Amino acid sequence: MAQFRTRRAPEDGVVLIDKPSGYTSHDIVAQVRRLLRPTVKKVGHAGTLDPFATGLLLILVGRATKLARFFVDLEKEYVGTVRFGFTSDTGDRMGTIIPVGGRTNLEQISEVLPRFVGHIQQRVPMTSAVKVDGERLYKKAHRGEVIETPIKDVEITSIDVLDYDDQAQKMLFRVVCSKGTYVRQLAIDIGQAVGCGAYLDELARAAIGPFRLENALTLDVFTQAVQERAAGDLRIP
Repeated sequence: MAQFRTRRAPEDGVVLIDKPSGYTSHDIVAQVRRLLRPTVKKVGHAGTLDPFATGLLLILVGRATKLARFFVDLEKEYVGTVRFGFTSDTGDRMGTIIPVGGRTNLEQISEVLPRFVGHIQQRVPMTSAVKVDGERLYKKAHRGEVIETPIKDVEITSIDVLDYDDQAQKMLFRVVCSKGTYVRQLAIDIGQAVGCGAYLDELARAAIGPFRLENALTLDVFTQAVQERAAGDLRIP
């Protein structure tokens, strides 16, 4: 883990957490804040992960919270699984899964993936936190409303197929992308491009800029370290 000399208070820095499935990003921030009280008052994060997703979450502690914009702007890397032949009303496995009946193959997928590399436009999912008419889209979705959502510009640096299971109709992939990219929408769009529908079955964030998941701590390890008064050794100043 990188170490830098800097003039700072001992509680200032960045904690790399491996977020488990089932927790919101806010849940993790709240838990870290409770652990570091009363020494630390400010704790935040640099980039939300959906509750079902796992992987790297940058927790900003103390004065590091002032650098949130810098960290949020960093390129992201994800590893995930797309399931073809089905759709989901949320775009991921947490929604209602609807069989479409079609099938695809690796050749078809490989043909359409280049369409999604570079500067592209994505339609914001109904389940996102983006506000339309002063209200977050996911609240409208919970009421059953369906509206035309905004379109945003994002950049996909690369998409690589890591594995493909033809029988299960599942693709393991890696994507490197700009901030604000909706990976679930990418899965939906790929499914539409091959003509059989798709949804995001699994998602893990592998990197944020130079920060890698393999250097992250589990909540249990971080909790134990704080209890042993060693948390200062687990932050990147």
